[in-house]
Amino acid sequence: MSGCRSAWVGRVKSGREIVEILEAYDLTGSYRAAAELAGCDHHTVARYVKLRNEGRSPQERQHRARPIDEFMDKIEELVARSGGRVRADVVHRRITAMGFTGGERTTRRAVAAVKQSWQAGRRRVFRPWIPEPGLWMQFDWGEGPRIAGRRTSLWCAWLAWSRFRVVIPVFDKTLPTIVACLDATLRRLGGVPAYVLTDNEKTITVEHVADVAVRNPEIVQVARHYGMTIRTCVPADPQSKGGSENAVKIAKADLVPTTANLLEDYRTFAELEAACRDFTEQVNQRTHRETRRRPAEALAEEQARLHPLPAQPFTVAFGTTRRVNWDCTISVDGVRYSVPHDLVDTRVWARFHGDELIVTAVTTGGPVVVARHPRAQPGNPSIIDEHYPPQTRRFDTDERPPRAHTAEEAAFLALGPGAAAWLTEAGATGVRRVRRKMAEAVALAKLHGVAQVDQALGTAALAGRFADNDVIRILAHQRENDAEPTRASETHSLQPGTSAWSTFGITTGDQT
Repeated sequence: MSGCRSAWVGRVKSGREIVEILEAYDLTGSYRAAAELAGCDHHTVARYVKLRNEGRSPQERQHRARPIDEFMDKIEELVARSGGRVRADVVHRRITAMGFTGGERTTRRAVAAVKQSWQAGRRRVFRPWIPEPGLWMQFDWGEGPRIAGRRTSLWCAWLAWSRFRVVIPVFDKTLPTIVACLDATLRRLGGVPAYVLTDNEKTITVEHVADVAVRNPEIVQVARHYGMTIRTCVPADPQSKGGSENAVKIAKADLVPTTANLLEDYRTFAELEAACRDFTEQVNQRTHRETRRRPAEALAEEQARLHPLPAQPFTVAFGTTRRVNWDCTISVDGVRYSVPHDLVDTRVWARFHGDELIVTAVTTGGPVVVARHPRAQPGNPSIIDEHYPPQTRRFDTDERPPRAHTAEEAAFLALGPGAAAWLTEAGATGVRRVRRKMAEAVALAKLHGVAQVDQALGTAALAGRFADNDVIRILAHQRENDAEPTRASETHSLQPGTSAWSTFGITTGDQT
């Protein structure tokens, strides 16, 4: 029992050990007898019994005098003056100069205790934000992935009540881009909330005067057009900023290529747009952790509380209007810029952002940036081949494909690509009586089959054989042998060799 006592002396008793000590005293009624049963000193039993009789906690420890106690007033002063930010090593140097001889570890413990006590009465307390349906929408920006070395941004918006999210990738964060993203988001939501909460950027808030946000007058016009109110977050307030910032964090984790998600880099902006659409569909169909509902289902209920959406978007911020010509171009400052061919004879909006021309069109889903061009000079139009149909994407030197204008031409070209190749090569070679040979080929197709004649015409075009009856000879050869046609290479010549010239100038006697 003495060994057990020596193991327990000098350490703090646990709650179970204290209960055992008090039970031993209640059983024996003697301090020494209880100490023998519990394996501790009888003074320990007396102390715990006294604390219980006084109604105090048995685990309460008596404060012992320490060398640093006489410097506690100075430590509290330094912590208060620094707003709880002073470092322990700085405090240790100060009190050491005043005569403290203890170690730095003692100072660190004392400073930590003072800071905890100082912050207890000054900690910010936040009231939970409980949103109402149809009342609040939030949006914020996130850094997107780079595409061909160019930075992108992610527009992340969400309805605070239903948790429905919308993510749109953009190249810039200018006011026209904000208006376009805002209109596209509202059309996906199917209505307009009463308030839109966002961060204090220059496009939204020009400045703060006495903690009062001064709105950008242009964004105020946008809000009036849609019948909503733009509000900005309180700086460092998690209740107003936390929702949108958390949506940005989740979007970046799933869309921006990192070593954590092992995503590959996006080759084009269209791939990033498709990834954002897939991400939006996924998160809105997934059960939310807090509401235990899918945001898409909650949106259907919240749409009844949203205001009607204007039929036309706010287009003033998109620039000046231009009519798309039949050649799929618009004229800005005397320079022609191409736009997608689907917009021919429609109205678009063009504006310059730095050295870049941005063309915006209004579709059923809202405003969409349809073209971006570097600023060009008069006389040098900016044309993008992808804006035109595939059949029109050719250079002036390219050969035009054959196109029938008569019944005879249509019958010949209907044989297949071999016939078109034969006609193209024959025209370039200057073959005579082309129409008669075309009619003969159509007649041969009735006897030998369309596929065989088309193959023979293709072979004739490759071999450069356009004489009379060449197609018939090739058909006969095809029936006997299906080998590929052979053509003389550049290294082969029909000229006689020069080996006989090796003896030129050598006399008969020399030869012997």
